[in-house]
Amino acid sequence: MIQLNNIEKLYRTDSIETLALTNINLKVSKGEFLSIMGPSGSGKSTLLNIIGLLDKPSEGEILLDGEKLNSFRDRKLARIRNHKIGFVFQSYHLVNDLSVVDNVEIPLIYRTMSGKERRRRALEALEKVGLNARTKHFPAQLSGGQRQRVAIARAIVGNPEIILADEPTGNLDSVMGQEILEILKSLVSDMGTTIVMVTHDDSIAMKTDRIVRLFDGSQVN
Repeated sequence: MIQLNNIEKLYRTDSIETLALTNINLKVSKGEFLSIMGPSGSGKSTLLNIIGLLDKPSEGEILLDGEKLNSFRDRKLARIRNHKIGFVFQSYHLVNDLSVVDNVEIPLIYRTMSGKERRRRALEALEKVGLNARTKHFPAQLSGGQRQRVAIARAIVGNPEIILADEPTGNLDSVMGQEILEILKSLVSDMGTTIVMVTHDDSIAMKTDRIVRLFDGSQVN
């Protein structure tokens, strides 16, 4: 489903060049749950952003379902992101002034869809993560684990084929982290979702299908 060939990412300023990624070759199969691990500054989030089409590589090619995406314009890449990819972040990125259900609806605003259909899908997504009793609450009224469940519901509301999760358990205690992991695993088993997750937690990573390790921007396994 996802293929990266000879990916390199170089950041340039007037006085310095920083090689964030080099010679990354990666294939992720449909329905696979992949972990990316490595020390701080090893390129994990950069790699996730490139897979998620939020950033472009300096060299190399990206393929999604066998289709090369490098030459696509920003508008087309945005459409692919909205329809095929869901994002989950460590700090949740919820809008505090919106209710839980309104937060979950956000990705659907950019689709041609009635308000009634948006609400139906949002409620369905919240039920999948066990928050159907918290739809009218606001983020400040929720625990960290509940906020992350809202973030997952928002990520899956558009039925994406791919979920990209950047340290989704990083702000949670071990018990809640395991609960979030189980929700992600259920997306793989029940819906066939492909998940690529950045994590620093070995106990979390060991429960996924495969681990890719980065060091100084390079794969080390």
